[in-house]
Amino acid sequence: MKRSLRFITLVLGFMLSTLSIASAQLPTQEPMGGKEFGHSVKPLGNGLYVFRWWVYRNIFVVTDEGVIVTDPMNPKAAKVLQGEIKKITDKPVKYVVYSHNHHDHISGGNIFKAEGAKFVGHQNIVKELADHPSPVIPVPDITFDDAYTLKLGGRTLELTYLGPNHGESLAVMRLPEEKVLFVVDIVTPRRVAFRGMPDFWPDEWIRSLKEIEEMDVDYVITGHGPQNQPAVDPATVVKEQRVYLEDLMAAVKEAMDSGVHSPDALRAKIKLPKYENWRYYDKWLPMNIERIWAYYHMGW
Repeated sequence: MKRSLRFITLVLGFMLSTLSIASAQLPTQEPMGGKEFGHSVKPLGNGLYVFRWWVYRNIFVVTDEGVIVTDPMNPKAAKVLQGEIKKITDKPVKYVVYSHNHHDHISGGNIFKAEGAKFVGHQNIVKELADHPSPVIPVPDITFDDAYTLKLGGRTLELTYLGPNHGESLAVMRLPEEKVLFVVDIVTPRRVAFRGMPDFWPDEWIRSLKEIEEMDVDYVITGHGPQNQPAVDPATVVKEQRVYLEDLMAAVKEAMDSGVHSPDALRAKIKLPKYENWRYYDKWLPMNIERIWAYYHMGW
């Protein structure tokens, strides 16, 4: 009898662990949905949601003790986000977490400040907001240097600062239960780098991506993406982004070493057909090339 009970216990334990593993699998092929210039919400289970406003995205986590919101975008988007959260829970927003200092991602916080939310961000954001203040961006109440672990209602959000890459305050956010990483601007799947790569340091960007590749992460949610792109991507998109940057830099350096030094000539010469199906290849690749020319030619 005891052996039978022990066997049943082992079988049940195995079934529960299998269900737990299965429940952690996230849909990497499902698009965010919604209208192009509208918004959409994608539930991923266990209180985790992706919110999209046009091509901007954030995540929020609903717990029994309240809600964690990331990057509140802008006042109009934040009001819509607040409404969507209220459809899901009557719990208040307890924390708003900034990914970095750029105003296009974090300008909607006042509506949550009025609820009593605490704001979290890297310590450099405080200095950057002192230099470039905005009445619609609350200054972080909680700051950190290298890392910070936020806990609420049994959920954990791990914040990691990777050093300068896109500005000097960008942090990535990991949900250890799902092995999900929320990362803004330095990873945008299946798209070449943004225009002239403003506020990006190419070599530090690559270094940061290598560090992310070493993290215990299965899935990535990014801070940009239109309605027809997946809400969640496999972590392999981090390597794809890094390899694109390495290919871009190698192509520019090879051309310059061969005697091509004019930005116009480099734009005309360099093609990266491996990426011709990526979004904005035709429009933004020439701008990417000129940015890397400036990196090699002028050191920035």
